[in-house]
Amino acid sequence: MDTSVFRRKPVDDIVSDEETGLQRSLGLFQLTAIGVGGIIGAGIFALAGAVANKTAGPAVVISFLIAGVASACAALSYAEFAGLIPRAGSAYTYGYAVLGEIVGWFIGWDLLLEYTAIVSVVAIGISGYFSFLLDDVGIHLPGWMLGAPGTGDGHVVDLFAVLLCLLIAYLLNQGIRTAARAETVVVGIKVAVVLLVIVVGAFHINTANYTPFFPFGFGGAVTGAATVFFAVFGYDAMSTAAEESRDARRHLPKAIIWSLVISMVLYVLACLVLTGMQHYTEIDPESGFSSAFASVGLSGLADIIAVGAIVGILTVMFTFMLGVTRVWYSMSRDGLLPSWFARLHPRRQVPSRVTWIAGVVSALFAGFLPIEEAAELTNIGILLAFVVVCVAVIVLRYRRPDLPRSFRLPAMPVVPAIGVIFSIWLITFLSPITWLRFAVWFVLGIIVYAFYSYRHSALRSDRDPSSDR
Repeated sequence: MDTSVFRRKPVDDIVSDEETGLQRSLGLFQLTAIGVGGIIGAGIFALAGAVANKTAGPAVVISFLIAGVASACAALSYAEFAGLIPRAGSAYTYGYAVLGEIVGWFIGWDLLLEYTAIVSVVAIGISGYFSFLLDDVGIHLPGWMLGAPGTGDGHVVDLFAVLLCLLIAYLLNQGIRTAARAETVVVGIKVAVVLLVIVVGAFHINTANYTPFFPFGFGGAVTGAATVFFAVFGYDAMSTAAEESRDARRHLPKAIIWSLVISMVLYVLACLVLTGMQHYTEIDPESGFSSAFASVGLSGLADIIAVGAIVGILTVMFTFMLGVTRVWYSMSRDGLLPSWFARLHPRRQVPSRVTWIAGVVSALFAGFLPIEEAAELTNIGILLAFVVVCVAVIVLRYRRPDLPRSFRLPAMPVVPAIGVIFSIWLITFLSPITWLRFAVWFVLGIIVYAFYSYRHSALRSDRDPSSDR
């Protein structure tokens, strides 16, 4: 019996074990669409305006580029693992296989909170655009139904954001094939809206709005990067769908890289348009693009953008709620959480129990947390996951160079080392309250692992698999 907290899932067993209860129906196009759907969303339609207005000014473009460099290094590490270990769980599974159970546990535990918080951030962002749209047509809902709670303007709960979280949970419970088809269509609408913003907005840029370019100093751009980093890592959640891909070894690495490249190009162009159309001090932090187009007399287009933002950002919620449910499913299947959570719907073959739980919890976050606090809460955990994945890919490359890899990241170990350095650097810019909340969740994770997960792990040879059913 292996009693070490650093016991590892054998990589050879993971790679050779192709049995899964999840339905394999996703191809390269659908995986890329899920990745783009997870990356492009609140970063453009919600956070870009908030960071430009309060933190970085026109240098929000630099914020996205800094975040993009760190994210690209991690993305290449994820791509190598995705081609080697095509299993649900993403960073949790990679960490478990290479660095040991305790590391895998804490990354998985971390991702349960972070992915759920991301769903909440996006729901709040959509709510801001919905509020803009209703106000524009003369409909004013009560403060407790819509807007950012906790801002001191009388809002108590963001009911619209709550309902959105429950809607996404319902959609995911209809089966991965049905949900992925809907996701692909909506991603197409979202990309079309972003291209519309870039093309039309380019004709209304006033270069004087770019001065001063660093109104908050270069430090403001870096601080902004730590916040908008939330907007450039949807590919990691997409990798949790490995067991629902028809050919994960070939398709996942390509989907990860393509989704990040497409998204970063659109992000940079869109931010240049936003800060060029309107001075950063006048940008609406909740519905930046809609207000920018309204300021140049294009109110009709502003409404179209608001509708596109509402529809398009739904894809981010889809991707990350998919992520949290698959990580939860994997941890339960491995015995680190009760196997009750890992049971699939008999007909749709989805983990419906954890999907509804994730939907309800994210709805509570969305209803009561301001968007900036929820966004920072997501970033600390994702950055730590990136550190683990980048370290693990280095360790495994040198420990097991013989393993068949369908994709090998270039310039080993320089690229993943840069990912580690950038991620740790960005973590230092997060607020103390974010660290405090994360510490509370971390301590709770230690308690759960000590009193349940360690004893029920599937790697304990004397464990009765039915003991936690």
